[in-house]
Amino acid sequence: MPAHELEDRVSGALLGAFIGDALALGPHWYYDLDQLHADYGNWISDYTTPKAGRYHAGMNAGQASQAGILLRLTLESLVACKGYDEADFCRRMDEEFFPQIDGTPMNGPGGYTSQSIREAWRKRVELGLPWGQVSGNADTTEAAERNLAIAIRYALQPAKLASMVARNTLLTQSDGTVVAMTVAFGAVLGMLVEGEPLDNTLSGKLMARVKSGKLPFHAVTRDNLQAPRPGEAEASSAGQFPSPDALLSQSSIAQAAIDPDIRIEPAWKVSLVYGMPCAVYHQFPAAYYLAARFANDFEAAVLNAVNGGGQNQARAILSGALAGAQTGLSGIPRRFLDGLEHSSELLELARQLARQMIVAENQAATHFA
Repeated sequence: MPAHELEDRVSGALLGAFIGDALALGPHWYYDLDQLHADYGNWISDYTTPKAGRYHAGMNAGQASQAGILLRLTLESLVACKGYDEADFCRRMDEEFFPQIDGTPMNGPGGYTSQSIREAWRKRVELGLPWGQVSGNADTTEAAERNLAIAIRYALQPAKLASMVARNTLLTQSDGTVVAMTVAFGAVLGMLVEGEPLDNTLSGKLMARVKSGKLPFHAVTRDNLQAPRPGEAEASSAGQFPSPDALLSQSSIAQAAIDPDIRIEPAWKVSLVYGMPCAVYHQFPAAYYLAARFANDFEAAVLNAVNGGGQNQARAILSGALAGAQTGLSGIPRRFLDGLEHSSELLELARQLARQMIVAENQAATHFA
C-alpha cells in the first residue's frame, strides 16, 4: 500500500473514533428514544451540548468523553514509545489519569467513569495491587475503545496486533469471551486499515490467519468451515482463544447489511435489532453492520450509530473507527474535524503513528530482503 494511502486510512480510523466519541457526548445513554428526540430532535447531525442532569452535564459540544480521553492517552504512549510499551501505558494511567478520578461513576475527566476503570482504580489506588491484578469482569467495550489505537498501530503485523490488544485488554477486563471479541474487533479493524473490505469474504481471510498462526484462535475446520479430514491436526495450541466464533460473525453481518431482502430502516434502528446496552455482544455487531452498510459514507455510519440511542458512544466510536479506516481521513466531512476539540493535535498524533508504521514496515522489508 502506498504510504499516503496508509496514512489516510490510519488517520481516518483514529479521527473517526474521536469524532464518533464526541458526537455521542450530548445524547449519550438515552434508552428512552422519545426523550432523546424531545431533547435533540428527530435527527442529530453534529456535535451537541449535554443537557443538565445527564451523564456529561457541564461539558461542551465537540469535547471527548472519558473513552476519548483514554484513547488519546493510549495513542500518545504509542507515539512516544514507537509502539506498545505496557510499562509506559500503566505509568500514564497511574500518574496522569487515576489522580483525576475518585472511583465513583459521575466524576473525573469526560464526565463519567466506566465500571472497569472504577474497579481498576479501586484495586490499584485503594488496595495498592500491582498492574496485572486489577482487572474486572465487566462485559463492555471499554478496553476496545482505547486499544483501537493499538490495533491500528499493528495493522500490518496481525500476530503482534492480537498479542498487544489482548495484553492491554487484560489490564482492565478479564472475561475470556470479552477479551476474544475485543481481539477479534482489533483484527477486523487492522484488516480495514490494510485495505481489505468489510464484506462476506472477511471472515474467511481472518480464518486463514488463524490457520497460519497469526491469530490466536482455536480452529478445527478446513476452508469455508468444512469438516476436518481424518487425522488432520488442529490449528490450535494451548493458551489460544477456545473458539474462532468471534471472527465468524463479521461476514454474515456484512452480507445482511447489503442484502436487499434484509433491511433495517432507518439504519439507526440497528440499535434495536442488536441491542442498546453496553455489552460487547450488542455493540460489536451493530458497529460491523453500520460500517459494512455505509462502507463509503463515514457520515451515515457514524450518525446512524449516534442516533440509535442507548450506549451510542461505544457504538459511535467503534463505527467511526471502522468507517474511517475504509474512507480514510479524506472521506470524513470537514465540519466534523472543525468541531472536534483538539482535532489538529489528534491529527498530528495520528500522522506520527502512521509514519512510524511506515518506517517499521520498511525496516522489516529491508531485514528480510
